[in-house]
Amino acid sequence: MTIMQPHPILYQLNTRVYLTELSLELGRPATLADISDSFLKELSQRGVEILWLLSVWTTGARSLAQSRSNPNWLHEFMHVLDDLSMEDIGGSGFAIADYRVSEQLGGAESLQKLRQRMDKIGIKLMLDFVPNHMGLDHRWLSCAPEYLIAGTEELLQQQPDNYFREEASGRIFAHGRDPYFPGWSDTVQLDYSNEGLQEQMRKTLLDISDQCDALRCDMAMLLTPRVFQRTWGRSMNRFWGPAIDQVKTKHPGFMFMAEVYWDMEWELQEEGFDYCYDKRLYDRLRDRDLLGIRNHLKADLSYQSKLARFLENHDEPRAATTFSDDQHACAAVASYLTPGLKFFHHGQWSGSKIKVSPHLVRGPKEESNPQIERIYSKLMPLLKDPIFHTAQWELLQIERAWGDNWSSDCLSAWLWKETACQGKPQRMVLCIVNFADHEAQCKIEIPPWLTVWSSANWHNLWTDEPFLMPTDQWESRCWTFFAQGNQVLVVQSQLDGVR
Repeated sequence: MTIMQPHPILYQLNTRVYLTELSLELGRPATLADISDSFLKELSQRGVEILWLLSVWTTGARSLAQSRSNPNWLHEFMHVLDDLSMEDIGGSGFAIADYRVSEQLGGAESLQKLRQRMDKIGIKLMLDFVPNHMGLDHRWLSCAPEYLIAGTEELLQQQPDNYFREEASGRIFAHGRDPYFPGWSDTVQLDYSNEGLQEQMRKTLLDISDQCDALRCDMAMLLTPRVFQRTWGRSMNRFWGPAIDQVKTKHPGFMFMAEVYWDMEWELQEEGFDYCYDKRLYDRLRDRDLLGIRNHLKADLSYQSKLARFLENHDEPRAATTFSDDQHACAAVASYLTPGLKFFHHGQWSGSKIKVSPHLVRGPKEESNPQIERIYSKLMPLLKDPIFHTAQWELLQIERAWGDNWSSDCLSAWLWKETACQGKPQRMVLCIVNFADHEAQCKIEIPPWLTVWSSANWHNLWTDEPFLMPTDQWESRCWTFFAQGNQVLVVQSQLDGVR
């Protein structure tokens, strides 16, 4: 089995949308077996080590009926597809009826063969685990209702968005939800206060782990005891730590990534997750909290290295609509040339602007954005360089250039330094980003060990031009840096011998 390097690269594929496009090319229904080696090799050539196939599990008719009748969802779908038809709505991939690969996608055998081909190319397979709830077609509604959160007539009347009556039995159950939003009407909530349910979900997790190399765990923080207690008024024993331990005992090297919000990343890392969504950095980039970006990068390196950094995914708006083209470059460098897993989304590299709901199996046709493509044509080759995965990382100290000049708040600077090796030139990459649209100035504190690099030859990897370092300022350990608006600086140098 291929061992992943630190700070790996992940690509999320909207599987059903991709296969719909492929079906049109092939003139027949496409399955997972039709995902070509050339596509996989193209991902590998861009440095991708993990391919997340979104929504491969079996869904059912009752959840699909909700997707095709919910007026709010239909309104959203019509904004995505002008020519929307009912066939375009396949049901949410998060309303799972059974953790079996959908026969429409070719079933388990198709996935297994794809995984084998991926392994030969050096790409690991990530799938979904949706632990908080099941779809309305899951067998437990009829054969194991004790595994589900039950409701009452009173709750159904008071909270019709959060509870429903199951037609066959007449029982009332809760929809899956988090404590801040109405329930998802195509789901039923699982009861983790029931130890029998926890045991069944651990078995499910072990079964899934036989079919892939990694799991993205949906809304993972909902299964922490304090959040479950707040949401449902019931106590539960820890689920994640014991469940993750079981899987990793069976499959050493298996990877878990948590979708997590509410500043609970550290708590989930402590439970055993290898990576947790870095929603806080995304929010700061999106909201233009420029000093907050730099402060965020001050966190302990062991914590940052276990964050999954992204600019978009299936839940967030497209990066091309969130950021201007110039801001996009700055945000990409801050997200992907810093420690942590680098998380890219289907359509991101070409500048897609329309967010596609996970209920849909077809997406819109969009023209690529040449300027966004240029950003990633620079970034992805850089990310193949081992220096951004195995070298030492350090955030540099920034101060105001002069007393009343607050523009230093807009800048961040960091470096990657290779470990010294006898007889081998030592490399370093320095990154500086001005996140503001206007000019900014700052003083960058040069650590004592870095001054020897002042006279080295530097090259700007972002613009492919030589870069002249101010030797006198470096030797005095204080570099007054003048940045243009949205300027990105990624400069590299090397010194011969051990330093």
